[in-house]
Amino acid sequence: MTMMKIILHSHLFDSEPPFGPKMVAQDFTVDLSKPLVFQVGHLGEAYQEWVHQPIVSKEGPRFFASDFWESLTRTEWWAIPLIWLPVVTWFISRSVKMGIALPQLVLMMVIGIFVWTLMEYSLHRFLFHIKTKSYWGNTFHYLLHGCHHKHPMDGLRLVFPPAAAAILCVPLWNLIKFLSTPTTAPALFGGGLLGYVMYDVTHYYLHHGQPSRKVTRNLKKYHLNHHFRIQDMGFGITSSLWDRVFGTLPPSKSPGKK
Repeated sequence: MTMMKIILHSHLFDSEPPFGPKMVAQDFTVDLSKPLVFQVGHLGEAYQEWVHQPIVSKEGPRFFASDFWESLTRTEWWAIPLIWLPVVTWFISRSVKMGIALPQLVLMMVIGIFVWTLMEYSLHRFLFHIKTKSYWGNTFHYLLHGCHHKHPMDGLRLVFPPAAAAILCVPLWNLIKFLSTPTTAPALFGGGLLGYVMYDVTHYYLHHGQPSRKVTRNLKKYHLNHHFRIQDMGFGITSSLWDRVFGTLPPSKSPGKK
């Protein structure tokens, strides 16, 4: 990657465009030719401004100097269905083996998918868009979601790394087992996991696909609007349902436009 530096000093832009190589906000230089993760924390309060000014390039930055840790941050989109759909099938088969009726199985899976859509919205809104300014807060946020807003077209960092997803599955599975019956718990979890797979694959498609149908074109426009126009609204990925429910549906036009 060509050396690119973003100069920060006093929350004002210099004479170059906001998405150009330099941005003035604070006395710190982020060097995009070097591993970024342990740099971004130094931005302090200027981090929020910096991370929400996207660099549109399919070539993603390097995160870590270590090749091992770097490899854990990169995931091909097809790895998600390849890894998780067999897991979904296994959980559903457990409920089937325990004698769950077909209508109840379908209902539990639908409920699981529906609950996932609320989780998708809630995580995106309240965790992925948390405001940070401390060194470790900025570092954590960049790893979690900030990198996606800074480099939204980085195709290897669009889906959730399977290792991290597997870790999160453990407490979620235990919670579902606690809240439901032995027969319905696997179907509920399988439905929720299927909802996650649908979300991650959809998310990748909205960034890199070329939808031909009106529904998917509108969904792509809706999501890219979140990245490039109003980043504190439009938190739904697979639908705008919860944005409508909770009042975070972005306006159709920017303020001031007629």
